[in-house]
Amino acid sequence: MKKTYMKLFMSAALVAIAAGGCTDLDVDVKSQYTSYPDSEIAVEAKASDVYYAFRGVLGRRYNEAMTFSSDECMGVSYDGDYYDSGNYSHPSLHNFMADDACMGYWGDLSSGITKCNQVIVDFGGEEEPVTAPIRAMRAFYHFILMDSYGDVPILDHALEADEALERSSRAEVAEWIESELLAVRDNMSTEVNAATYGKPTRWMVEALLAKLYINWNVYTSDVTSASWSATAANEKLDDCVAVCDNIIASGLFDLSDDYLEKFYPTNGSHIKDFIYAMPYTAVNKDGLTYGRFRTWRKGDTDGNGGPGLYGMVLGKSAAGNFAVNPEFADLFSLAGDRRNEALFSGALNQYDPSTYQKSTTPFEYKGEQVVLTKEVALSTVDENLNVGNTVSGWSQGYRFNKFIMDPTDYGLYSRCQDNDVPIFRYADILLTKCEAILRGATATNGDTPMGLFNQIRSYVNAPTISSDPSIEELLDERGREFFDENWRRNDLIRFGNFEDDWGYKHTINPAAKTDFTKRIFPVPTGVLNENTNWSQNNGY
Repeated sequence: MKKTYMKLFMSAALVAIAAGGCTDLDVDVKSQYTSYPDSEIAVEAKASDVYYAFRGVLGRRYNEAMTFSSDECMGVSYDGDYYDSGNYSHPSLHNFMADDACMGYWGDLSSGITKCNQVIVDFGGEEEPVTAPIRAMRAFYHFILMDSYGDVPILDHALEADEALERSSRAEVAEWIESELLAVRDNMSTEVNAATYGKPTRWMVEALLAKLYINWNVYTSDVTSASWSATAANEKLDDCVAVCDNIIASGLFDLSDDYLEKFYPTNGSHIKDFIYAMPYTAVNKDGLTYGRFRTWRKGDTDGNGGPGLYGMVLGKSAAGNFAVNPEFADLFSLAGDRRNEALFSGALNQYDPSTYQKSTTPFEYKGEQVVLTKEVALSTVDENLNVGNTVSGWSQGYRFNKFIMDPTDYGLYSRCQDNDVPIFRYADILLTKCEAILRGATATNGDTPMGLFNQIRSYVNAPTISSDPSIEELLDERGREFFDENWRRNDLIRFGNFEDDWGYKHTINPAAKTDFTKRIFPVPTGVLNENTNWSQNNGY
């Protein structure tokens, strides 16, 4: 269990705004104004309350939405078990429903924004430099909402009790996020240490700007239109390179960490690749449930009460219904690539529960070694994505093993894990600069797309390339490097590949080939019920 620093939590007493609606509050938020905190400790105590509004949904529902809507995984079921009203299969088939559980994280983020606005008031207003990290978090929460749902409200102040709430266009939200980040950048901490880990810093702001800029032509155009093209002009490419250069020039981040170890339960502030990460602690049951869905269906035991896949009895069952799409599994074929080992594939061996290393002991279930197949064979080809509730069915598809669990913690703490989840990484900055140059930005500091690309290949011991990568090669490399980190949907849309054929998406839902409206998720039903003047997104 990781104990290197104190983990802070969001207060349970969030100022609720009914998932975005604020027209019927009992108390005027501004009436709760308090005096400006008079010490650094007081400032930190109050500010820390707004940093983790994203923690719970990042640990499960947001991750489900990003993973299943991309080419990474399909959400299979076992003769009805884990069908869960289509929560896993609907996004896998691009048949998103407003009531799907994984579509419903709007409220968590809007509540976090409201909390930010209250703290900004308590700190004396936006003009006070001390509010910079709070404003950065507020911008980040807006980014996630805008990236997911398109047109969303700009909640840039504490709302009056009867103030109507309107959605702004996605382009307007993107422009507001940029203005906010540029306004606070110089007042952000530049320190990178245990005290700033998991909190917004200048480098988190720069990395968020890089994401905003590389997607600028997505966010400021009608990406749901058939006329939109991934090669559309992007006026922010040079700005993207500039913020990437700021992070690179800081010298505070590098690729010295082993690829697998930086995702272990022992990760934390010592990982040099992490620019901004969400900290989790299993004992506090604060939301990360990665292992439950990525391991093998019966990976908790050997079927006879003996050691499971992780070298011991887990104490909690494992679902294992994130089956890697065969097309995505094909990416992990580069000779010597360390990232290949972050997948469960083929014949499985047990893992050492203390070192997280694969042992030479076969993992057997009821006396037979478990063998995963790359191909997924459904019992019935329909939206249930049913593989059957047998050993053969449970073994359909490879599984991710990137955020390997601590089996003791998993059993003790309701399937929660200690693995911190990176949101912005230095490796992403290098490949983002590579992409910006490939798309037409001016190269800087002697960097070439080939050189930036090869920095990634070299640190994972994969073969380097001898010329600049193509856009397609870059998308594949991003898949290998950042899988299961919630960026694949974002990448596929930007590269124009979100409608590509993978898994059973086009077999079961042929309309997915040309339905560009699915590049934006539906507004959750609960949000529309609270904001009756709003309309559902186009296509739903």
